[in-house]
Amino acid sequence: MRFDVVTLFPDFFHSPLNSGIVGRALQKKIAEVNFVNPRDFAFDKHHRVDDEPYGGGVGMLLKPEPIFAAVESLPQLPQRDIILMTPQGQPMNQPLFRELASDYEQLVLVCGHYEGIDERIREHLVTREVSLGDFILTCGEIPALALMNGVMRLLPGTIGKADSLKAESFETELLDYPQYTKPAVFRGWEVPPVLRSGHHAAIAQWRKEQQMKRTQERRPDLWEEWKRNQ
Repeated sequence: MRFDVVTLFPDFFHSPLNSGIVGRALQKKIAEVNFVNPRDFAFDKHHRVDDEPYGGGVGMLLKPEPIFAAVESLPQLPQRDIILMTPQGQPMNQPLFRELASDYEQLVLVCGHYEGIDERIREHLVTREVSLGDFILTCGEIPALALMNGVMRLLPGTIGKADSLKAESFETELLDYPQYTKPAVFRGWEVPPVLRSGHHAAIAQWRKEQQMKRTQERRPDLWEEWKRNQ
């Protein structure tokens, strides 16, 4: 999969994308990440990418010309989505990651800055808007990094044991079950005996019960949705 990130600060991504599972996925060519800086497409001598909003207001807006030119400079693969990272977008979640990982071969991520963007970018350029959550950040690079991480780890070959993805939180609409490793007893806290019993059916039943209990306690919204789908 190809990721193209439209960003004023490409250096922001270098360390996270060269670390851990994501770094190995890029080294193995499972995915590639390219950066394009709108400032390189600004037309004036100062390379300005922002200006004051018409009608007045606080702050500056990203201008349309550099953003359009940056995106239009990219190669276009057949299955492409142009995503604006914005608090006004659809919430980032696991079903979205699965859709992007399976249905697209190119994701163009437009990272916002300042007080917002010229509305014509939203209306005539991007094909989707995505939000990390109901809060405001200083830049769109943070949610763009989260999206790349969430999508990339679902691509075939990124995770060594593909089965490990199936039991994770949100993959079954329930939160993950508690997990333990050695030692069996630590500071008097014991690993549940069922997990050491070797009884696979009993372990599976215990894990399912724990998923249901944990989801009901911690995420009643997910619990109600899970019950509706049963």
